[in-house]
Amino acid sequence: MHNINIFLYISFIVIFCSLANISCGVNIFSDSDDIKLGKQMDEEIRKKPKEYPILQEHPEIKQYVMEVGNKVLASPYIEKRGIYAYKYEIIHDDSTINAFCTPGGYIYVYTGLLRFIDNEATLAGVMGHEIAHAERRHATKRISNYYGWQIVLSIALGQSPSKVAEITANLFTGITFLANSRSDETEADEFSMKYLSSTPYYPGAITNFFEKMQEKKGGKGGGAFQRLLSTHPLDQDRIDHVNQLLTIMGNPKPTQENLFADRYQSFKKKLP
Repeated sequence: MHNINIFLYISFIVIFCSLANISCGVNIFSDSDDIKLGKQMDEEIRKKPKEYPILQEHPEIKQYVMEVGNKVLASPYIEKRGIYAYKYEIIHDDSTINAFCTPGGYIYVYTGLLRFIDNEATLAGVMGHEIAHAERRHATKRISNYYGWQIVLSIALGQSPSKVAEITANLFTGITFLANSRSDETEADEFSMKYLSSTPYYPGAITNFFEKMQEKKGGKGGGAFQRLLSTHPLDQDRIDHVNQLLTIMGNPKPTQENLFADRYQSFKKKLP
């Protein structure tokens, strides 16, 4: 009976989208599916220590990042706290300036990113951005659109277990479905700022990250920035949108009290 209801629901959506000639951003995967995919990705990542060298020593580094992330997760705007895993790992790779979050809330931060940024609020902004990708379920929405309704429907009805394995592999290989669209990036920025607005952090700190990216891309370390931009595209519209949000927020100002730059600089000295 449950499968029939799913079939009727998705069939209606497919027919409606076809008649209207529009793309419906429907996600037929459940929260438990997101968690399962994220767990499978985490297991695959741990099998590839050369490609993803998780920092095993210096537990204080992971602890610091976890504390910053948990301050963001304490925001009342977080909807899936207690549902998604929200676990953290540090990838010991100074040549990669990036962070990513799988479906279901497994968050990975590269040491290259930790060295690149200058204050704790910016780290909070970046982590809020990654958390927003999980909360807004961007990856599994893209999977739903990418595979098409026939395949998605068969998965929903439990008829294609092999396709679930394929999706997991594609999620992992090249982080294919973590390559965010510009609309996903804009939405993640917006929700990150919303999360930070209820924390001690300057909500516009992600602009510091944008400014450094704009300064550095094309110069020294250009390859690292191209890898970053391949999963997190940055254009002027995205920057303008963040500035518009700051205006709506009343143009809060960055200060030592809300950037926590000194504390962050002390932390950076401990990086291996």
